[in-house]
Amino acid sequence: MKIIHLNYSDINGGAARAAYRIHQSLLNKGINSKMWVNKKNSDEWTVEEPISKKVKLLNEIRPRLINHTLGKMIKTKNKIIHSYSIFPSNWVRYLNESNADIINLHWIQNEMLSIKDISKIKKPIVWTLHDMWAFCGAEHYTDDFRWREGYNSYNKPNYEAGFDLNRMTWLRKKKYWKNPLQIVTPSKWLGKCVGESALMKNWNISVIPYPIDIDFWKSLDKKIARQYLNLETKAQLILFGALGGHRDPRKGYDLLINALKYLKDNEKRRIEIVIFGQSKPRFQLDLGFPVHYLGHLQDDLTIRTVYSAADVMVIPSRKDNLPNTALEAQTCGTPVVSFDVGGLPDIIEHKRTGYIAKSFDIKDLANGIYWVLDNCETTQLNNNARKQAILKYSEKKIAEDYLNIYKNLI
Repeated sequence: MKIIHLNYSDINGGAARAAYRIHQSLLNKGINSKMWVNKKNSDEWTVEEPISKKVKLLNEIRPRLINHTLGKMIKTKNKIIHSYSIFPSNWVRYLNESNADIINLHWIQNEMLSIKDISKIKKPIVWTLHDMWAFCGAEHYTDDFRWREGYNSYNKPNYEAGFDLNRMTWLRKKKYWKNPLQIVTPSKWLGKCVGESALMKNWNISVIPYPIDIDFWKSLDKKIARQYLNLETKAQLILFGALGGHRDPRKGYDLLINALKYLKDNEKRRIEIVIFGQSKPRFQLDLGFPVHYLGHLQDDLTIRTVYSAADVMVIPSRKDNLPNTALEAQTCGTPVVSFDVGGLPDIIEHKRTGYIAKSFDIKDLANGIYWVLDNCETTQLNNNARKQAILKYSEKKIAEDYLNIYKNLI
């Protein structure tokens, strides 16, 4: 059996890293798996990108052209990425001429494939969703429910103005995607959304979480990890990590800041904050505690060291599918605190491997941080977190789940 995974890049970004790990889990099981991308950042020989400089240049120009034309037509307060997927590409021809048995689509935006392109693929398709885009308009995440109702001319949200690009994008999907595809969602939440969507409610849906290498992602000695990172060995460390840090409102950095205000009054604790995914800002906010900015971490060994150094990982997302940071932290035995949103309850077992706070209740988020810090002196929380990760997210288990879907589809 030969599988081709199609994703915009291989290891740059959460969806890319997840797709790469699925690909690697199949390779480790002896499956003939390849990953085709527009941008290759790894040195993995099973990952292929276009060789032609002309094609690479076109791949750079096309999304920029769309963003500077269509992107300016929509006026919205939803600042999360929008994708219109208009330009056709050569990927369809390459896929159809390949000897692949299955095409596994992943994050194919930035004009990698057009909406019409997807309907032209003649091979059996499995589509692993990493956000809400497939069944929405152009939005990758949204708080309104047009995706459930259908994008009509009368249900445009009041925070949008100008030409209704979301409706236009959704109508194009409805026009071209006549034959249902096999959908895989990493979280139960995203699977439920697909099942309730006007576009895909009758499509086949399976929930398979992301895999993780449990032999690599494991804790290091906490004291040694802190010394390596030049962090205080006697303080309690709260960890926050997100690509772009505070710039993505979906990641809830502002909610974490507000939650930390409830921790300031407790002088008995020596708390420090560790942030990765962003460099130290020019104008730094006073969070009430010493803050260590680790910047953008490129290698997994350093990231594993950061998880090992922390006492608790806080993921205050407003919306999230199945964040890699939560999987990685818990596999390293680091408890996670989050809101009851998206796929995070799939990962965190309340008061056993971490703490699930009431949605957007910053006081309860602070309570969760307190609770973990009070209980992290023993190793029970850490052991529970790792045991659950081994049980649910091991590469062998996830690869087998994907193989079953591939075999049924063939």
